[in-house]
Amino acid sequence: MLTLEQAVTIQILHQQGKSIKAITRELGVSRNTVRKYLRQNTTPQYQRIQPRISILDPYKPYLLQRVNAAHPEWIPAVVLYQEILRLGYPGKIRILRVYIATFI
Repeated sequence: MLTLEQAVTIQILHQQGKSIKAITRELGVSRNTVRKYLRQNTTPQYQRIQPRISILDPYKPYLLQRVNAAHPEWIPAVVLYQEILRLGYPGKIRILRVYIATFI
């Protein structure tokens, strides 16, 4: 699949009177690809994918509660990691450290 910029470039070059063969040489794509994008009446639109769910998401309320409870003090990520491991967290500590860093 071409980028939106490439698809628009194909349309513009075609409107300027360039042949399919000239467009393929200029952009480095196949003739069938150029034909496909010329047949489309609209420019392709990017579709947003569903945001990925983190394996840390089920434990975030607990972590937020723990951080807020110890607010003037700081709980090390290693301690929080050990606590959520007991709750069934399957991930690594690096994900937790990145999340905890947002509270600083």
